[in-house]
Amino acid sequence: MSKHPAIGLVINTYNSPRKLDAVLRWLAAGTEAPDEILIADDGSTVETRELVEVWRHKMPLWRMRHVWQEDNGYRRSRILNLAIAQTHCDYLVFIDGDCLPFKRFIADHRAIAERGTFVQGRRCFVVQSKVDALIDNQTNLASLFLSGNLHGAFKAVRWPRPVIKRNCELHGILGCNLGMWRDDLIAVNGYDESYEGWGAEDSDLAARLYHLGLQRKFVYGRGQLAHLNHPEQSRDRYDANKQMLQATLDEKRVRCSVGLDQHLESPA
Repeated sequence: MSKHPAIGLVINTYNSPRKLDAVLRWLAAGTEAPDEILIADDGSTVETRELVEVWRHKMPLWRMRHVWQEDNGYRRSRILNLAIAQTHCDYLVFIDGDCLPFKRFIADHRAIAERGTFVQGRRCFVVQSKVDALIDNQTNLASLFLSGNLHGAFKAVRWPRPVIKRNCELHGILGCNLGMWRDDLIAVNGYDESYEGWGAEDSDLAARLYHLGLQRKFVYGRGQLAHLNHPEQSRDRYDANKQMLQATLDEKRVRCSVGLDQHLESPA
């Protein structure tokens, strides 16, 4: 495997075209572009499709796919599996459509990708009242930091060397700013589509990767994002999802039963 894997950037979104446009603007300003961009769209209306077409014309060298499914509730696991199935990039980086990538985001993920591991990067937080100003270029992260409107600002600092912790913990697992090898995802059958509604699907994936034998690289100072804060998602399914996660942990499950293989041309 090359030291410089082909990277597919998976951007999860739902009916937030202004924020997605800001994500793509920040990505375009980066030092490196991903080899493919997959917009994993959990049922947005036509405005998101139109935005993707605008960006296809604006950045003709980008390989961009709009992977869409019908809006039938929160089905993040399924749309991510559909995106994974539609790329052949060696390595996938997952972000949410409300997280702005720093200039060296892709270059950093390409540099820290390592066999036998997956990467969990970090993010700082833009307070909700300042989100519109930031995406409209009326302010910047430095001004937000100085005014106290950038929370977790230490996560935005690019240290002289990255701080990396290797472990097999679930604490700190987030589905945004995750980097992993596509064949590892295939080995664990991707995301478990039994998870519907917010919560625990990323921890379930991480647990199965640990059971496969991988470690997490928990990284500070590289591959940062700025999260655009918003009201919380409904958590009405969280207790049920936690019970499914506990079953995965108790059984040391590696593969989920309802997952990626149903979307692959040649099931794993």
